[in-house]
Amino acid sequence: MTDTLEFVDEQSLEDLGRYAARARAVDAEGGMRLQAAGGVLAAWVGVLPGSGILAEGTVLGLRTFALATPADLDVIVPLGAISDRTHRGAGREFPIPPTRALAPWSALTPPRGPWEPAGALPGDLLAAVARDGLVEVSDAVRERGAAGGFVRDRVWARDVREASGPHPDLLTVDEGMPDPSTVVRAGGAFAAYALGFLAPGEPVAVFRSNRWTRLTAPGGHVLLR
Repeated sequence: MTDTLEFVDEQSLEDLGRYAARARAVDAEGGMRLQAAGGVLAAWVGVLPGSGILAEGTVLGLRTFALATPADLDVIVPLGAISDRTHRGAGREFPIPPTRALAPWSALTPPRGPWEPAGALPGDLLAAVARDGLVEVSDAVRERGAAGGFVRDRVWARDVREASGPHPDLLTVDEGMPDPSTVVRAGGAFAAYALGFLAPGEPVAVFRSNRWTRLTAPGGHVLLR
């Protein structure tokens, strides 16, 4: 199994470090699943945990990186270990940390396809929904302590249309009603915002595959179950 990943340039390795830092801000004790096959690295992080046997409510982040040298790898390492190694300025090479992390979400494997297009959402709207949700969750935790977790779950389970209120970009031309294909939980907006995937003025494509929804933003992918 590969013990060192070689990225195509230094910028890519720096991007991995920034991605890990953002994921660590969401979950300080979290891990990143590094899956490399050939010349592509898929880097997965958990943003929101699911519940029940089917882990409904799970939200994952995904970024892919091009590798200069083919690799074969599938490990879960602590986010802190990735930050440490990318902070050192190792050029294009990334030695795989020897420490392993536990990540219950890693048992879930989103499908590779087929993914059916299901419209698009304004990235700016997703950012606004995420910011408003963070304020609401923060206020609830400050006022209610541990009980604020129930508010958090409710906030991120909302459809983004419910969270944002009326918005012209979410209405169909013929009926003036929300397009049902664009139903996306606010937790997806939170993940895209927190992981730095959104770009001002850029739309986010929505795709479906069985129980999964995928948001494809300029900076990465969010997968919701």
